[in-house]
Amino acid sequence: MNTEAEEPMMTVTSDATAAPTKPWANRSKSWITGMVLTVLIWAFLVFDVVGKLTKPQAVIDGTLQLGFQEKHILVIGLVLLVGVVLWTIPRTAVIGAIYLTGYLGGAVAINLRAEQPVAGFVLSGVYVGVLIWVAMILRRPDLRRAVLGR
Repeated sequence: MNTEAEEPMMTVTSDATAAPTKPWANRSKSWITGMVLTVLIWAFLVFDVVGKLTKPQAVIDGTLQLGFQEKHILVIGLVLLVGVVLWTIPRTAVIGAIYLTGYLGGAVAINLRAEQPVAGFVLSGVYVGVLIWVAMILRRPDLRRAVLGR
C-alpha cells in the first residue's frame, strides 16, 4: 500500500525571517479593552488591600472617620483580598466579581451612613463595580452572551 498517493508529503520549513507571533494578535478589541480595564481595576484594588494590610496613618484616619475601629482594618483588607484573588483566577473570576460586587455594596452603604459626598464617595463603589462587570463582559464572550444575549 502506497501512503504517498493517499496523503501528500508535507514539508516543514523554518523561515527565520517570519515575524514572531504576537500573543495579542488573535485577540478581539473587546477582549483587549476588557483586559486593560481589568488590570487597572486590579491595580486599584490591590493598592487598597496593601493600604489596609500596612495601615498607614491616612488609612487609619479614613477608617475611623467611617465609624470603624483600627482593629477592623486588617479584617476589611483580608475580606477584600479574598475577592481580588477570586477575581484574578480565570476559573473563579465570575464568583470573584459577584463577591466584589457585594463588598462594594457594603462600601456604598458605609459611605452613605457616614454622610460622605454622594458622587465622590458613596457612588465610588458603584463605579468600580460597574467597571468590574464591564471588564468581565468584554473579556468573556460566554458571559456576554449570557448577560446580553449576544
